[in-house]
Amino acid sequence: MSKKSLYGLVIALLIPILCYLWLKQASETAVIMPRHYLMDTVLESVVDGKLKSDTVWHTTKDIRLVNQMGDSVNLYDQAGKIIILDFFFTSCGSICPKLTNNMARVQQSFMRGGNIRKKVDTSIVQFMSISVDPIRDSVPVISEYANKMGVQSDNWWLLTGNRDSIYKFAFEEMKVDKFSEEPVSPDFVHTSRFVLIDRKMQVRGYYNGLDSNSLMKLAKDVGYIMLEKDKKKKNKVFQDIVDLSWLWLVIIFLVTGFVYYFSATRQKN
Repeated sequence: MSKKSLYGLVIALLIPILCYLWLKQASETAVIMPRHYLMDTVLESVVDGKLKSDTVWHTTKDIRLVNQMGDSVNLYDQAGKIIILDFFFTSCGSICPKLTNNMARVQQSFMRGGNIRKKVDTSIVQFMSISVDPIRDSVPVISEYANKMGVQSDNWWLLTGNRDSIYKFAFEEMKVDKFSEEPVSPDFVHTSRFVLIDRKMQVRGYYNGLDSNSLMKLAKDVGYIMLEKDKKKKNKVFQDIVDLSWLWLVIIFLVTGFVYYFSATRQKN
């Protein structure tokens, strides 16, 4: 075999292999979307003679509370927004002030405008802090707490209301007792978790509100959820290509055989 034929054979082998490795690397480094946490049920159906399963994720039920401005509001008032939510109480002398400060930092990460005058971008995220001691945390009390802690009310509600409704929401809808590192008493919700809820009102993450690395992940996950549709399509394309590993091998062998046959024919002639 001549040198030109040998070079051609090497190139024919390298190009498909390098393309495959690039696609495989791109697939492995593709963004991993925040997963769903709360499952309602799994639906099974037969399609083209094959049994297929489809997970139905839990959609958070609505709740009506009162914010620090005295307005009655609903969770579903924020349709189309991503929600970051935590639980607190104003007389807390341990983790609550730090949770509020850290929530403020997360809020600031979604600010827009110049250095002189920044405004909170209210179109993306709604922050909610729900009091677990609503009997003592009346509207005037949470309003004073909000002013003391520098809460920007543009897209951050401190909420109070019926205690039974709040606790039912915390345990049945948010499942904070199942996803907290610290034990959560059924008699008093005290957790460091920040909960991420997507536009479909489905829980997409639990984060340690006292840990800076966890809060950085929270901010990134908000960005991923904003671009969720595009990311899913992109990942699916990569994965479909990578899954055709056998086809790439067939192509490599066919190209190699063609080059070898072409080189041998030229040598005979």
